[in-house]
Amino acid sequence: MLDRLFRIFVTTGGIILIWAMITWATDLPRFILPGPLLVFETWFAKFHIIWPHLITTLSEILLGLLFGILAGGLSALVISVHQGVKRWVLPVLIASQAIPVFAIAPLLVLWFDYGMTSKVVMATLIIYFPVTVGFLDGLNRTSSDWSNMAGIMQAGSSQSSALKMWRLYRFIKIPFALPSLASGIRVATAVAPIGAVVGEWVGSSSGLGYLMLHANGRMQTDLLFAALLTLTLVSISLYYLINYLLVTFLNWQSEQETLS
Repeated sequence: MLDRLFRIFVTTGGIILIWAMITWATDLPRFILPGPLLVFETWFAKFHIIWPHLITTLSEILLGLLFGILAGGLSALVISVHQGVKRWVLPVLIASQAIPVFAIAPLLVLWFDYGMTSKVVMATLIIYFPVTVGFLDGLNRTSSDWSNMAGIMQAGSSQSSALKMWRLYRFIKIPFALPSLASGIRVATAVAPIGAVVGEWVGSSSGLGYLMLHANGRMQTDLLFAALLTLTLVSISLYYLINYLLVTFLNWQSEQETLS
């Protein structure tokens, strides 16, 4: 833990040092590239402005994660149980990722208004794909030996086929696929802010994306960088929090590897 914090501190310090050296060497106007000291001063001085926008964006990200993980996990289970569904659903999944998010953002804002709903839907769409694919891959890669053993143990049982299928997934397939689901959730957590911020750029009245766009239009580059810094800190903190929870929950899985 201390080693990880030390590396994060050194990496962050190095980036700030390079940033400061570039602003000093180029002597660019502060409205083009403000120095780190000015950005930090703005961040502390105007945090009361940044805070409500932070709450809005964080709420959109968390709700998008919740709905995206639920929808992705359920879709993966349905596709795994009914393999015929895969031929119909998989092209839709691929198409949802082939269309650039900027292309559908105006439509979502038009359909769901300028409030939080359109941003949550956008974040959900981005999160849905990695969760579905990751979990489905884990379910499909379940060891055939375990599945065969389950079939042998349930042979001759008077249980219905639906109950046998439920027990197979409950005790073998789902536990075996949890590491793959965790990997999908990690990817989803990393990309979740994209949907929320893009939606705020297209149309909103609050959020860090809205604040950055508003600050850019007023040439308040220091405030723009302060909002960007806030978004970066929130995204990294959320990733490591989710990663910690996943590792703690799946500590019985020897295959679990984390970013360390």
